[in-house]
Amino acid sequence: MIADRMASIRPFYVMELLARARELEGTGRSIIHMEVGEPDFATPGPIIEAGKRALDEGFTRYTPAVGIAELRAAIAGDYLNRYGVQLDPGRVLVTPGSSGALQLVMSIVVNPGEAVMMADPGYPCNRHFVRLVSGEPVTVPVGPETGYQLTAEIIAREWTDNMRAVMVASPSNPTGTLITREELTKIHRVVKARGGVLIVDEIYLGLVYASEPFTALEVSDDLFIINSFSKYYGMTGWRLGWMVAPETHIGAADRLAQNIFLSAPTPAQYAALAAFGAETQRIVEQRREAFRERRDYLLPALRGLGFEIPVEPEGAFYLYANCRKITGDSFAFAYELLETEGVAITPGKDFGDNLPEQHVRFAYTTSMEKLTEGVARIARFIKR
Repeated sequence: MIADRMASIRPFYVMELLARARELEGTGRSIIHMEVGEPDFATPGPIIEAGKRALDEGFTRYTPAVGIAELRAAIAGDYLNRYGVQLDPGRVLVTPGSSGALQLVMSIVVNPGEAVMMADPGYPCNRHFVRLVSGEPVTVPVGPETGYQLTAEIIAREWTDNMRAVMVASPSNPTGTLITREELTKIHRVVKARGGVLIVDEIYLGLVYASEPFTALEVSDDLFIINSFSKYYGMTGWRLGWMVAPETHIGAADRLAQNIFLSAPTPAQYAALAAFGAETQRIVEQRREAFRERRDYLLPALRGLGFEIPVEPEGAFYLYANCRKITGDSFAFAYELLETEGVAITPGKDFGDNLPEQHVRFAYTTSMEKLTEGVARIARFIKR
């Protein structure tokens, strides 16, 4: 017998599409991958070498559930170096990917029946983590007029008696848009005035292009930050993330981490120490510039094909496009494009219920050469 909560856990449709893309590749077909949010760059060499040393030196045993002290201190130091924020390393919890951090924060904050507000479109797993703890995800439709982001005004209007928390993402997946410092300050004020908790997804914070990035910790201490080594540092398969929590919640998070995953992967933690070194920083900044160049090519190219992208994304590596001028069924469009032209993109169905049939997501996580070829194939498909 399967638990009732599983009825509301939808599949990750992009993974089905990816599986089909791999099948086609296995037959010799050329596939342009613009579907999965995984950098095409390998993990930077200094991180790999640090991971090898960790294995050679026998760092393969359990660590404290909150992570090794050296890495927690390094993460806190990075907040000081990048943003000028003094952060007690004791408030940093190292987790098995950002998914581990999300599982922790929802479990220690949300009671059964309590609600968490988030934007639609948004990263699908966020609402599923709420359901995992028998909470109620409240997804609010947002559009280009607010940069596809929740605002303080929207939150105040949509607040209900059972609302426990609000989760925002800056930069966001799938839209790549940011929340301004002024607006985030207003959001925090509204949430706190109602006795709620603010959770901020900063997984793509290292990949901001048009403005100076800032962390929500500059706004307040009494909120939760979710982050990861996956995107900016190219460590997707190492499964390493972190959470910054208010001091009042650290003990609960530690106890729960001990019970549900014990600790993040030990070699990955020691490898990640090299992420903050000068050589790694030079590499990842070069890659950030490469992502910016790809965005600057792909954005006008897709607009020229008839895709509507009303808000220029300032971060992450996604373009969320309205395809209503091209198709009325983005799901069928994505699958036909894959089968016919060998271009894999993500249908809006993965990101919520806000006009998903009119939207698709493009990930510019492949080379400029392949992006150019992908655009040519899409143009050919549209003209058929």
